[in-house]
Amino acid sequence: MLLQGILNPGINALLSRVRHTNTLVIADRGFPFYPNLETVDISLVDDIPRVLQVLRSLRESCKFGAAFMAEEFRSVNGGGIRSEFEDGLRGIPLTFEPHLEFKKRVPSAIGLIRTGDTIQYANIILESA
Repeated sequence: MLLQGILNPGINALLSRVRHTNTLVIADRGFPFYPNLETVDISLVDDIPRVLQVLRSLRESCKFGAAFMAEEFRSVNGGGIRSEFEDGLRGIPLTFEPHLEFKKRVPSAIGLIRTGDTIQYANIILESA
């Protein structure tokens, strides 16, 4: 029995398949469903859990070499939220790109973790190192 770290079996299964340069998506509650992409939905209610909580947990187990977010995130969210995400991604090179370009990356990911986050454009694609 697991006593610490990520306890969710669906997330553990996704992580076990991530290899060098594979990607994994952490998405907010409103992110579109991709029928051909394995999705682990851990949303409970609004903002539980949040994208940053999942990110912090994943960083304890995995090494990421790049991250991608929609550039719209910066224009619709205040400085406090932007700072939280910068802190959460510290040490991982982050690229902002138009949301439509961001979404083109999603189908090639190993999987998607859907959260209950309500922050607009809080979605992150993480690329393993």
